[in-house]
Amino acid sequence: MKKITYLFLGLFLASNAFAATAKKAEADTTTVVENTAEITETIMAGSDKSFGTVEVAEVTSIYDGDTFRVNIKNYPPIVGERIGVRVNGIDTPEMRGKCEQEKKAAQAAKQFTVEKLRSAKKIELRNMKRDKYFRILADVFVDGENLAALLLKAKLGIEYHGATKQGWCDAKK
Repeated sequence: MKKITYLFLGLFLASNAFAATAKKAEADTTTVVENTAEITETIMAGSDKSFGTVEVAEVTSIYDGDTFRVNIKNYPPIVGERIGVRVNGIDTPEMRGKCEQEKKAAQAAKQFTVEKLRSAKKIELRNMKRDKYFRILADVFVDGENLAALLLKAKLGIEYHGATKQGWCDAKK
């Protein structure tokens, strides 16, 4: 009889301990979820933070008028080779545009950017941040001139600061 009593007592204590552990685990999960939300808010709140200025060692590829890849001078290869860069403050037409007008405009913007970047003696990425695709978003300076301002002056793009993008096929050019 004593053995049965001890067995039931043991099961009772074990079930209470399990229930307490389950409640704690549920509370811990809630805390993790809340902490994750706090971390995300902190990251997003800090998205306006600038990470300084770097000099580009080499432009490795140019996708369109406002997006290209670089090797960054004096950075280790894991974080400094073939790094995507988005030019801050401008939007140029997309190479895979929705209409012929956009594709032609995209080619003109890309050609302008290719000429500026390939002929530059010095390219700087200033006020670097991360964009939503984890590229570097930066003010790009080519031999001391702001590439976004040059593209705007040449009427190859529009001012852009993260809002909804303009449709290039509907725009009157």
